Amino acid sequence: MIKPTIEQILTPKPEARPRIYAYAIADDAHAGMLKVGQTARDVKQRIAEQLKTAAITNYTIELDECAERDDGGIITDHAVRDALKRKGFANSQLEWMECSVADVKTVLAELRTGQIFTGTHHEDFPPRDEQARAVQQTYDYYQSRWQEDDKAVPRFLWNAKMRFGKTFTSYQLAKKLDAKRVLVLTFKPAVEDAWQSDLENHVDFDGWRYLSRNAGGDPRDVSADTPLVYFGSFQDLLGRDKAGNIKPRNEWIHTINWDLVVFDEYHFGAWRDTAKELFEGEDAAVAKKEESLEYASDLENVNEDLGVLSESETEFLPITTRAYLYLSGTPFKALATGEFIEEQIFNWTYTDEQRAKAEFAAKNPGKRNPYGALPQMRLLTYQMPDELLAIASAGEFDEFDLNAFFAATGTEDAAEFKHKTDVQKWLDIIRGGYAQQTVESLKTGTRPPFPYSDVRLLPYLQHSFWFLPNVAACHAMANLLAEKHNVFWHDYKVIVSAGATAGIGLEALPPVRKAVGSGFDTKTITLSCGKLTTGVTVAQWSSILMLRNLKSPETYFQAAFRVQSPWSIKNPNGDNPNEEEILKPVCFVFDFAPTRALRQLSEYGIGLSPGEPNPENAVRELVSFLPVLAYDGANMTQIDAGGVLDIAMAGTSATLLARKWESALLVNVDNDTLRRVLDNEEAMAAVGRIEGWRALGDNVIETIINKSEAVKDLKNKAKEKGGELTAKEKKELTDEEKEYKSKRKLVQEKLIKFATRIPAFMYLTDFRENTLQDVITKLEPDLFHAVTGLTVADFHLLVRLKVFNTERMNEAVFAFRRYEDASLRYTGIESHDGLTHYGLYDTVVAKE
Repeated sequence: MIKPTIEQILTPKPEARPRIYAYAIADDAHAGMLKVGQTARDVKQRIAEQLKTAAITNYTIELDECAERDDGGIITDHAVRDALKRKGFANSQLEWMECSVADVKTVLAELRTGQIFTGTHHEDFPPRDEQARAVQQTYDYYQSRWQEDDKAVPRFLWNAKMRFGKTFTSYQLAKKLDAKRVLVLTFKPAVEDAWQSDLENHVDFDGWRYLSRNAGGDPRDVSADTPLVYFGSFQDLLGRDKAGNIKPRNEWIHTINWDLVVFDEYHFGAWRDTAKELFEGEDAAVAKKEESLEYASDLENVNEDLGVLSESETEFLPITTRAYLYLSGTPFKALATGEFIEEQIFNWTYTDEQRAKAEFAAKNPGKRNPYGALPQMRLLTYQMPDELLAIASAGEFDEFDLNAFFAATGTEDAAEFKHKTDVQKWLDIIRGGYAQQTVESLKTGTRPPFPYSDVRLLPYLQHSFWFLPNVAACHAMANLLAEKHNVFWHDYKVIVSAGATAGIGLEALPPVRKAVGSGFDTKTITLSCGKLTTGVTVAQWSSILMLRNLKSPETYFQAAFRVQSPWSIKNPNGDNPNEEEILKPVCFVFDFAPTRALRQLSEYGIGLSPGEPNPENAVRELVSFLPVLAYDGANMTQIDAGGVLDIAMAGTSATLLARKWESALLVNVDNDTLRRVLDNEEAMAAVGRIEGWRALGDNVIETIINKSEAVKDLKNKAKEKGGELTAKEKKELTDEEKEYKSKRKLVQEKLIKFATRIPAFMYLTDFRENTLQDVITKLEPDLFHAVTGLTVADFHLLVRLKVFNTERMNEAVFAFRRYEDASLRYTGIESHDGLTHYGLYDTVVAKE
């Protein structure tokens, strides 16, 4: 792929203003009628072009109004005519309506304030190619599992970024399965509009019923032959009361045999950390409320053992179903831990989306691109001047600490930055007004594209989102921007979306909508420390400034994707339904802690491609669709995959690398894995050769499996009794649970101890390894045996049985290699080339 130039990355933003018009023709054939249309051009010119061929001159333009809703959306002429028809006005000739100008204005007023026609089963668009593939792949997997075991309950994961169309595609899968009872559960109490509207609006689901607590209705009253979808949140439908009993109002859910259970927003095992990080800047009480809205509170005790869903699924899901479908845009933990194997996963990532966009444009020139409105992201990072770096450089990597730099105290109008003078310098820098920076630019003969100074970037900063550390910082920034000397910033309406006064959850959105309006004539800056970073769409947001530390790539990109929402006008001239005017072809992420930003980028790329044997390839593909420009204090240059990884690894210590090899994520010790080992005589012999294993005692694996099964049986009996246990049963349960958990922990520790021998082996070799496969087969297998105590054959067998998480190990090996390469380059030594890169798991399977 040809690397885009900086000029291509800094794409000019097109301008367009959608209009709704109506005109009349003074003749008997059109008496009492108005032609209602839409255009993004000059209305007079558009109408003149329409009527020129027929040589009609006796027309009058009766209406020429803005086609924008109060929430920033676009009103189409189709919506206007449909609304008029609902009011009883005739549509006798194509786009001609038998109505008055006042009638059209009334409909426009209704649509502009949000009363938009949705109708019932009027949409007829077909699934996109990737949606059809997801349905077929999932269907085929379900069928294969049922053919092996007709009582099997298969599980499948859709790793699909937002705007994949998960609701519509899930329903298509349900239809293909001929499902009559579908339960949709969300781990986030999100708005259910999409699940309801997709079912009720598309012709493919005519005759289906949608029920929920909000929509009302009792599933038991619906005919068994009628396809039914019931939507609810996890904590409402499957939560229990304080006594541990099923909520009486939801007992019916356990009596239905569901055909398909869908988990929406499934970030199992990662949701707690994500929610905590998103809202840690909010006041404690507000953060608690925001977290309860963002994620299901009753999940605290779910899968408390080791994060392996399959083992405890029946414990927290006391329902019966034929199959499970999991939906998530950032299922990093599920992917990294091997919770789903390759054949159980359908991937549709940002890279897939942008690749499809480019391929469609290349193959179908001139046609409307179904992915065309999805902007391509650009990441611009900036190294701050030394004088600012000295203010706040700390942490594990001695990096620019955004939280420390933007530290603030006080509330509302009294809020102020601790380093106010330095933050003011930062404001001057990003608008190109910092004197020292100007001198440096004159010396180098270059003028780097700072966000609010480059004319190519300014249109994309007309509406931006600033992600700050906490509530005090948000108010302090608003106060600083409002000061008299900051004249440049007074053109922007600043909205503080932080703290209790901004509202909880979606309540914080209306003030932003009001300030943005149509987006054409306004300029806004939204300040937040967590609100509005998930589950909302403000089409006009075209850039985000990352002004706080974020640890996880899930949180980072969840926030970043807020600005990747499409903003376009379909059929802008009212004469071509396949034409689309793209108002936001690209969007920008600006970050001022380069090392941290590129580490997030590399982890995101690697995390979404856990099966990629060479992590650099995953990052290379990502940056081909997410170009990165880095300002090093003098020049702005485009960074390739190798550069991203080099910068991301900067400051990595041997101690940090060692920690990667001590992680519990490197090994799998759930019951299914242990049972596979127990059933394989060679595998039992192999684990017996691991140092310290025999000290665990005889039959340790059998004990863990049996005790955990006994605990599960006791819990099931308790449920049957309504949650009540005798004192003897409670003691038995406690003792059994303690014993198997402690033994499982010991097994885990022994396996991790083995894993820590890998870097010791790597230190002893003369080669630079890229994957674990390189480590154990391409180089010195005899040395591997001597250092670790296992033979290559032993290790391959345990890999095949999924005892070791090869994706995580490959990641650790790669990090070690990058670190070692950097160390060698520092001493003037180049690492060895020529290693063949194979994925460990793929190679093992191929050899079996």
